[in-house]
Amino acid sequence: MITESLLAPGHRGCAGCGAAIAAKFILEGAGNDSIVCGPTGCLEVFTTPYPETAWRVPYIHSLFENPAAVASGIETALRARGNDTTKVLVIAGDGSTFDIGIRSISGAFERGHDITYVCYDNEAYMNTGIQRSAATPFDASTTTSPAGNVSHGNPHPKKDMPAILAAHGSPYVATTSIAYPKDVIRKIKTATETRGPTYVQVHASCCTGWYFDSSMSVEVMRLAVQTALHPIFEFVDGELGKVHKIKQKPVEEYLRVQKRFKHLFTESGKEEIIKIQEIADHNVKRYGLV
Repeated sequence: MITESLLAPGHRGCAGCGAAIAAKFILEGAGNDSIVCGPTGCLEVFTTPYPETAWRVPYIHSLFENPAAVASGIETALRARGNDTTKVLVIAGDGSTFDIGIRSISGAFERGHDITYVCYDNEAYMNTGIQRSAATPFDASTTTSPAGNVSHGNPHPKKDMPAILAAHGSPYVATTSIAYPKDVIRKIKTATETRGPTYVQVHASCCTGWYFDSSMSVEVMRLAVQTALHPIFEFVDGELGKVHKIKQKPVEEYLRVQKRFKHLFTESGKEEIIKIQEIADHNVKRYGLV
């Protein structure tokens, strides 16, 4: 039983920061005997301002593009020393995971390293100016996919990283949300105790980049799940396992509380909301959410 948070208070995260909440739960699920590799990103920046650190486990800062490769090296060195118990985790944002670092992730999973890769998914490059990433939702406005007279925001669908890594033969792939702490902790524990490369994607709000009051972080995350825009599920050996069932709410309830979607609540945005509802409805059918 961990009686003290392995992510120390006093870091420089924003009030209501989803990444900080996620990290706390991730470490609780992984436990004390863990080594974390973290690439550049919000979490790294606000937890490790030299010479300080908020991490109460060993933490190694990698480049944006190679945390999975660094974690692979750590895991290999530990096993060469006869250490089969220390857990090796990557905790990275969606920019590093979905975009810049996907090559090293693919390599680590193909080689079968015994690591757990955790993505705190706040759906954009929040640390460098709220630029679009491959995790940014359809029609969300960012600084590089701004909504305006000729655009409704990001024109691309969100990349399906869980499916990509399940296709790599990962024995355990899961999604979860900071709105469901016990689910996060359970899935991290399962992932780190499963031999081989495992992946957990934690939906983690960013009040700065999504533009909502910081007191609403958990509420907004819960709406993402309840509208089926962020389905919670797990794949075990490539097969769909447990799914978080919902009583589906309309997507407007989630979109309306974030200014990154405010442009949709206009006459020209009505058709776009219908398209987003179709995405949610597809998730319901695909994962059997209701």
